[in-house]
Amino acid sequence: MTGFAIFAVFIVLMLAGVPIGVALMLAGSVGIGFADLGWLSIPNNFYAGIAKYPLLALPMFVLVGSIFDRSGVAQRLVNFALAIVGRGPGMLPMVAIGVAMFLGGISGSGPANAAAVGGVMLAAMARAGYPPAYSASVIGAAAATDILIPPSIAFIVYSVMVPGASVPALFAAGMVPGVLAGFALIVPAVWLARHHGFGVNDRATPRPPFLRALREATWGLFAPVLILGGMRAGWFTPTEAAVVAVVYGLFVGMVVYRTMRAADLIEIFVEAAEVSGVIMIVVALASVFAYAVSTLGLADPLTRMVIDSGMHAGWALTVIVVVLLGVGMVLDGISIFLIFVPLLTPLMKGFDWDPVWFGVLLTYMVAIGQFTPPMAVNLMVSSRLAGVRMEQTVPWVIWFVFAMLVVLVMLIAIPDLALWLPRALHY
Repeated sequence: MTGFAIFAVFIVLMLAGVPIGVALMLAGSVGIGFADLGWLSIPNNFYAGIAKYPLLALPMFVLVGSIFDRSGVAQRLVNFALAIVGRGPGMLPMVAIGVAMFLGGISGSGPANAAAVGGVMLAAMARAGYPPAYSASVIGAAAATDILIPPSIAFIVYSVMVPGASVPALFAAGMVPGVLAGFALIVPAVWLARHHGFGVNDRATPRPPFLRALREATWGLFAPVLILGGMRAGWFTPTEAAVVAVVYGLFVGMVVYRTMRAADLIEIFVEAAEVSGVIMIVVALASVFAYAVSTLGLADPLTRMVIDSGMHAGWALTVIVVVLLGVGMVLDGISIFLIFVPLLTPLMKGFDWDPVWFGVLLTYMVAIGQFTPPMAVNLMVSSRLAGVRMEQTVPWVIWFVFAMLVVLVMLIAIPDLALWLPRALHY
């Protein structure tokens, strides 16, 4: 009865348009009240939900994304990529995807990545003859690799919710799937461009000199080496790495490139604080829901029913994938984690799935949802920058969704695609 009341309240509040964090907190509070768990457990769990050391990295990596967005790093990376691949049909989309993947090694936010890459690439792609809807689709899909390639805000949130899934292990596990996803997106992007004759005007644009482009992009190229290499060498933890990345980004933007002024810092800090504050408040509110679900063991009967029914682990995983892909079309990634991870953790343990692999799998499905309408936060950003309606991107987006699904099947069939790197690094 208590479990029914919790989920009934949550669903009613969601349908009524209540913000998801508030809906989760109120639903959890109903369960706490019915089960007489003590009203003080509500503020205690609100605080405990965010009083976790790994979450200190979250606002720092959000700030890193804002800093590198303003510093001009994206434009220099684009010039360097063009110096490598040259011009012609399909080359600019390839560059956009490659730069988005690389920026994923600096920032952990997909929408921020879409804004940074879109701000540089959309105008260039329009001049080269690419339709705005196609360009927005490419950039929205490419930015989704950001939450897979470390550092990743999604991995940080997952790590504080699931025992046995450390931030370094998740960061390492996301690298190969993130790169595979990027390469998978390049295939339809280039094929569609050449099949429809997009980008023919790009041949007339001169190719940037390689050495000059390399020299200008060096500071940006070194950022992921500093962040990820420093963590691997043991110089700093993921949380400390986020602070180092902020200092490095400020140095590059204000001293090296001189594209940022001291006056710009206020706007950058306010923007990062707003984004981080929203995420942290939602995490704190949802912690009340997670406490109620775990303490009352609401997911245990479902887990026992699934396992006792003799359902094969593969079929159970298929159902989870279908449900989360559908949910990913209407909810953002953080909300999906906060709602479903407490429910799926007992099932993960029951089938003895590796928590790191399962975290990468969930994050991968969230990545697909980031550019799949109607929610599609990345696509929302790129469409707005391109000046098109989101529904105009659907004929193009469907190709990129299919490409990502191919890699998802590979990740399910071959878990070592995610696990071999953390094992090799002894995480």
